Amino acid sequence: MATSVRPFLMFEGRANEAIAFYVGLIPNSDIVDITRYGAGEPGPEGTVKFAVVRLAGQQVLFSDSFVSHGFTFTPSLSLFVDCESEADLERIFTALSEGGGVLMPLGNYGFSRRFGWVNDRFGVSWQLNLP
Repeated sequence: MATSVRPFLMFEGRANEAIAFYVGLIPNSDIVDITRYGAGEPGPEGTVKFAVVRLAGQQVLFSDSFVSHGFTFTPSLSLFVDCESEADLERIFTALSEGGGVLMPLGNYGFSRRFGWVNDRFGVSWQLNLP
């Protein structure tokens, strides 16, 4: 197997919800492979043991940790999305910021025609760009 680098998102019981939300929201996205915890395994049955998801063609790994950690996602690492149109940018920005928080509202910041930065309801940070 060749060396590769892929983002890895660890949730605490909400990976299924996040995967469904992202795949339904981001164009050109699908579930490549998903393995769930079964009865008698360490994690709660049905939660995500390991998943490979393609978001706009980029493979992202997902997992549910059954151990509670003293940390979560931070905006210092984010997923950067170049949107195809202004309508896509606004649709994705609105959906991701719902239940989350806006770090930078949609605007022209000089380096992009239109850009916004949000934390979604799961705590994942997204930079959205209209090149």
